[in-house]
Amino acid sequence: MATKTLDNKDDSTKGTGTSSTSKQTTSVDNATVDKNEMNSSPLHKFFVSALKDIYYAENAIIEALEKMQEAATTEELKEAFEDHQLQTKKHVSRLEKVFKLINETPEKKECKAIKGIIEEGEEIIKSTEEGSMTRDAALIIAAQKVEHYEIATYGGLAQLAITMGHDKAADLLEKTLQEEEDTDYDLTEIAETYINFDAEQED
Repeated sequence: MATKTLDNKDDSTKGTGTSSTSKQTTSVDNATVDKNEMNSSPLHKFFVSALKDIYYAENAIIEALEKMQEAATTEELKEAFEDHQLQTKKHVSRLEKVFKLINETPEKKECKAIKGIIEEGEEIIKSTEEGSMTRDAALIIAAQKVEHYEIATYGGLAQLAITMGHDKAADLLEKTLQEEEDTDYDLTEIAETYINFDAEQED
């Protein structure tokens, strides 16, 4: 009889252990389902698409800034474009980290908006006199159009990241947003301090 009681006890313990393991497995499965549902949501897809858009844009801006630096007249503006180019390379690396944080692969998607803004900047170089302050004033406006596009994009992406619970990604996007805003402010300072008045005096 004692042996029979012991066997029943062992069977009961085994049953409890199986039940606990089943609950843990179910919890993991549910977490996986939730993650998959989030990654397939329309908002997530839009977020990834927008990241690919700005990833393309940042890479295109690096090339554009090199041309703008060569075309600029004042040393202050040349240095600003050079600094911004280095900063933009950091922004590209930061975007790659954002992709990784949300388990996506960094990819470029052609950004028609930035292509148009860059083409406008190239037209400014062609249509203004080399070595003139007028060209520098126009280049600053072209550069600030780039900045304003980036500010709008990063601001929106940061808020979407917060909404979807991608807190680390949001922090990275907000850091870039702040740097874009600082660059826009610096360009205004250069225009007001070194360029606009002299440009107004040109014949």
